[in-house]
Amino acid sequence: MTIGGSIALIIIGAILAYAVNYDISGIDIRLVGVILMIGGVIGLVVGIVRIMSARRAVDRRPPPAAVREEYYPDDYEARRRY
Repeated sequence: MTIGGSIALIIIGAILAYAVNYDISGIDIRLVGVILMIGGVIGLVVGIVRIMSARRAVDRRPPPAAVREEYYPDDYEARRRY
């Protein structure tokens, strides 16, 4: 469940728990709203923990040092001319 889905569950649950005054026989709308809010909060916590653990797994070692190449001319060519 994504963070957006969790927030949507919390909002829908809050609407059902606090704003709806409709009675259905055998179903308590307020209880359904509270259950949705609890599920949304749990999903939100799990989503945040997943994001935090994914960011922690990044390799934070410093980049390797630059390789320095040096060129030394060969004395063989200089000796061959003389």
